[in-house]
Amino acid sequence: MGLSCGIVGLPNVGKSTIFNALSQAKAEVANYPFCTIDPNVGIVPIDDPRLKKIAEIFKPEKTTPNTLEVVDIAGLVKGASQGEGLGNKFLSHIRQVQAIIHVVRCFEDENVVHVSGVVDPIRDIETIETELALADLETLLKKIDRTEKLAKSHDPKIHEELAALKKARAVLDQGKLLIYDSFSDKELAFMQDLALLTLKPVLYVANVAEGEFNTRGEHYLKLKEFVEKRKTMLLPLCGKVEAELLSLDPEERVVFLKELGMEEPALNVLVREAFSLLKLRTFFTAGPKEVRAWTIRAGMTAPQAAGTIHSDFERGFICAEIYHFDNLVHAGSETVVKAKGLLRLEGREYEVQDGDIIFFRFNV
Repeated sequence: MGLSCGIVGLPNVGKSTIFNALSQAKAEVANYPFCTIDPNVGIVPIDDPRLKKIAEIFKPEKTTPNTLEVVDIAGLVKGASQGEGLGNKFLSHIRQVQAIIHVVRCFEDENVVHVSGVVDPIRDIETIETELALADLETLLKKIDRTEKLAKSHDPKIHEELAALKKARAVLDQGKLLIYDSFSDKELAFMQDLALLTLKPVLYVANVAEGEFNTRGEHYLKLKEFVEKRKTMLLPLCGKVEAELLSLDPEERVVFLKELGMEEPALNVLVREAFSLLKLRTFFTAGPKEVRAWTIRAGMTAPQAAGTIHSDFERGFICAEIYHFDNLVHAGSETVVKAKGLLRLEGREYEVQDGDIIFFRFNV
């Protein structure tokens, strides 16, 4: 669907280590700023327990998960909005993603330099967010200037747009990020084409030390308190541990996870939360040939969902045979689902729900 998350943070916080573990790619990892210049892009499969359960029931020849595009973006430094470091190049890469995974360093390591000399997760967050806000402020000021000239025409719509832009500017002037303020759908529509950086949803990731994974260190606890005030999500993980997990055989991985007190790698949770951050939904198709997860935007109708499979499905849509994942689990098979009358027919106006299992009927 062309939807992606960008991994951002200061240099040397573990972005590329986490990206490599996520995508099993080979992004360069080095102990100096800007070892990542052009963004690395990885397509990451989403470990969805529901897909596994459906496959257990249908026993298909093939199982295909959802995927998420993840972009490893170069480290940002203070003054980026004025061209410091990689400056505008860095900011342009962020503009192209739909959500941000903000990696924050919460580990001490004398062998890994910190651009500010001392680890301080709150200061690091504020450094990045200040640069994003300054870049947005510059974008808004230019747009406001152009819109004020157009407002002389007394077009009510232009005046509404100007009011929305000035409201956004006032939020930034107060030192707040746009994502943590309240805007109507109409106000957001006026700002949509600006690709404002601080309007993008954010998932904070605390990269903790290997020895503090279970106990949580001072830096993590400080960050946790900060993020909780924003009522958003913070996910702790250890980039080194996640990379090590991927290098193990499946049996060894299970043992290692138990030793860490984990049910699954933290990266699985990270990908699911990033997917959720984008306000996406998953529906499934299931049969003996293939069980597959499909990605749609929240609010899509049945014909639109059919179109994600093939455009012919949307054009020739007749109806959709639907039951929910929960129905299948409780019934134990599709045959029992049908026998219990849990399968229903839905038409063109039906809004597909997360977890729906669908068979589309259409005319060729």
